[in-house]
Amino acid sequence: MKSVHTIKINFRGGIISPGDLYNILIVAAETANVQYVKFGLRQQLLIEVSGSKIDALTKGLNTIGIKHETDTDDFPNIISSYPAEEVFIKNTWLSEGVYKDIFDLIDYQPGLKINISDSNQSFTPLLTGNINWVASPAIQHFWHLFIRFPKTNVIYEWKDMIYTNDVAKMSKQIEDLIFQYKEKFQDKADANGDELYELINRENFISKKIDVPLKLPAFNLPYYEGFNRYNDKYWLGIYRRDESFTVDFLKEICQLCQQTKIGQLCCSPWKSLIIKTIEEKDRQTWSTLLAKHQINVRHAANELNFQVEDNCKEGLELKNFLVKHLNNDDTRTFGICFGIKTRKKSEVFSSILIKTRPLLSIGRYKFFFRYDILCAKDFNPNERTGFVFSKGNPRHFLAEQLKLAITSFYSHQSKNSRLSDKKILKTEKQDLLKKTEYIHQCPECFTVYDEKIGDIQQGIASGVSFESLPENYCCPLCETEKTFFKKVEKSKIGLQTV
Repeated sequence: MKSVHTIKINFRGGIISPGDLYNILIVAAETANVQYVKFGLRQQLLIEVSGSKIDALTKGLNTIGIKHETDTDDFPNIISSYPAEEVFIKNTWLSEGVYKDIFDLIDYQPGLKINISDSNQSFTPLLTGNINWVASPAIQHFWHLFIRFPKTNVIYEWKDMIYTNDVAKMSKQIEDLIFQYKEKFQDKADANGDELYELINRENFISKKIDVPLKLPAFNLPYYEGFNRYNDKYWLGIYRRDESFTVDFLKEICQLCQQTKIGQLCCSPWKSLIIKTIEEKDRQTWSTLLAKHQINVRHAANELNFQVEDNCKEGLELKNFLVKHLNNDDTRTFGICFGIKTRKKSEVFSSILIKTRPLLSIGRYKFFFRYDILCAKDFNPNERTGFVFSKGNPRHFLAEQLKLAITSFYSHQSKNSRLSDKKILKTEKQDLLKKTEYIHQCPECFTVYDEKIGDIQQGIASGVSFESLPENYCCPLCETEKTFFKKVEKSKIGLQTV
């Protein structure tokens, strides 16, 4: 019998009802003596339970009607950027109601990973799913779609934007086709997105053709801890270094939410908890609760931007080791997302990935670890491919190599900034040249020929360029020949452009 089991409970979009969570925690604590729970990368609840208690716990969850999986991930959670809505995302058409309408329309349990994201944020990853919906920044209620074929790094941008009410239906049809044609679309480095596109019966969907590919936002992780004011309320972010939340603490959070009429909690892909709509009058009560359970909500920023696989003791230990070195050296890490990968088939969201591999394996035991540092293309964590920065590092060299990778990130950022500045300057010059207007002037009497006016005295209409004038053209005043005229900026002789 397996000694420890992991129960996974999906909360769609990372939205958790305080009442549901409280009931789950009561069942877990009372039937299985569970003292700690965690949140996962895909915004789900994870409960570890001993083998002798697993049957009692699953029976209790069934009794209160909570769907769950034990030691499997056949039905990945639908993740969303809703936790960032209002607090990190502003001036967007994608409201709470739109998110929940889509969740309600998905009336099946997806077997593929679905991400539903606002395009105006990077707090939640955009393309870590298989079916990735990104809200159009320009057209309300239309969505860009990116397919990442299962078990590949192949990403395909859909040719159409899809209407909000069709997101669920399109997701189901795409999933059915990918499962039906596994030999074409799963674990295939040459998976063809155009082929999938042609299989869809597009007449059933409201769509708009895409003229220009969507430009995804650059990664920028906001500080997601502590009390923060927004509008006339507060939101509270809670991160735990060991990723564990005590059952007693979460139960009291649920009770306080109910007392203060907060209808939902949110969990983020950073395995943190976000509580919105805290009233000014209730802030001290929340502070008292944090103090009672000794909850620190001011960790260093370079600790908050790490992602580690779910339930990974080795990954957390390595993270803490690296964070300690970064803190000791006061290393800047702003704008970088770090990932730690210890398992072959896992995925983490990262600009810089630290990948562990043993030199020797005997059964489930591994020895003599080496560490590879990989960087995403352009250090963009939404890219699925990149390059190896440093390979085969022993542990005592790893922190120094990571700092070199960080230096490389900032060098790349600086280079891109210079290129961007040059591009802007070039564009400004081109615009200036386009706006500059010229005339041709007689050097003897200073009479001008302006092609916008022409030469009425000699029967030349407006719009005729100086170069198109006949060879025998001469100044209407002093008869100086055309070849002696000088090209002059109109503004330099006091004439206004029109």
